[in-house]
Amino acid sequence: MTSPESWPVTHAKQALRGVMSARRRTFFSSPDREAAEYSLHRRMVRTLRGMAGAGDCIALVWPLPGESDLRPVMQALHADGLCIALPEVTAKRRPLTFRLWQPDCVMQPGHHGTCHPEGPPVQPDVVCVPLLAFDRRGMRLGYGGGYYDRTLAALPRARAIGFGLSFQEVTCIPTGLYDVALPAIVTERELIRCRGDRRAR
Repeated sequence: MTSPESWPVTHAKQALRGVMSARRRTFFSSPDREAAEYSLHRRMVRTLRGMAGAGDCIALVWPLPGESDLRPVMQALHADGLCIALPEVTAKRRPLTFRLWQPDCVMQPGHHGTCHPEGPPVQPDVVCVPLLAFDRRGMRLGYGGGYYDRTLAALPRARAIGFGLSFQEVTCIPTGLYDVALPAIVTERELIRCRGDRRAR
């Protein structure tokens, strides 16, 4: 349950989710989608190759309807010999579990329309974080479940990077006390080295 002090931020986030969901539907039905996603995939592969060391495990995401399909990224990095993991939602208010993905592995339906592999649990070294919107500080707007916030808190040694498309950038994401900035976000246009959240603590 949120405190009264957090209600303005919560309401601002809910309003922005509505705006960004509508913006995303418009973009993903436009002729610009294919070229933008192709460029995003190429930039993600280059970036993740630079981040990952030998034997590292990279957490990506299986596509939901209306989201970028990262399967080409998964295939390319798997071909490099890197371990690929995908998240499983096990319960509300719990960190995600990551399971080993391999080409042609069996995918199981999960919560909230997600899918995850049948593979064994693994601990990722790099976590690619999806988003609805982001700003240059590295603050992100998610779907509201808090799964990635809890997951990153539970994996303090994992390197996190957000990914999205440039239309998802906004001037300033509403932030609460416990929101944490991502160090970097990759889009189809650039790798953004985020400047961090300079709020007084």
